Amino acid sequence: MFDKDRFIEDCKVAAADGQVALREVVAEAVSQRASLMAELGEPQHAGITPLYRSPELTIINFVWAPCMNLLPHNHQMTAVIGIYEGREDNIFWRRTEGSIEAAGAKSLGAGDVATLGRDIIHSVLNPLARMSCAIHVYTGNFFEPHEPRSQWEHASLREQPYDIEQVRAVFSDAEARFNAAR
Repeated sequence: MFDKDRFIEDCKVAAADGQVALREVVAEAVSQRASLMAELGEPQHAGITPLYRSPELTIINFVWAPCMNLLPHNHQMTAVIGIYEGREDNIFWRRTEGSIEAAGAKSLGAGDVATLGRDIIHSVLNPLARMSCAIHVYTGNFFEPHEPRSQWEHASLREQPYDIEQVRAVFSDAEARFNAAR
């Protein structure tokens, strides 16, 4: 049975032991989908909900709006992503002279876990016509990282400073668009 407080404590211990240990904790959590959903609640709105935050570790419950697409961005820290409802399609990017180019992709479904290295650039799409939910665990403070983060504008793929308020607006706007289309 998933217990949020126990999960947070397990993540703290695992983070000190490295990526593999942290991945195992997240994999165990998302294998308990029903109890995880019961503990965190059925998603009502798309958004970013911090479950835990410190200089060394951030745990976030992401709820992706239907058909939502988040622009390419980096984290400047390792991330472990576990999907517990729906799907999250990741496009991985690599830097080129003055821009980025697509370098691969991975589709994650309920119960899947992925580890992203600190230098990974990715964009995220929820291709489903329903909410998708994921636990993301970062080995640093996601909201106040030690190093500046970047995001890349969709059309031009021009690099710009990461803007968490713009990202929050993307979640809100995607949900509003989906609700207006229904």
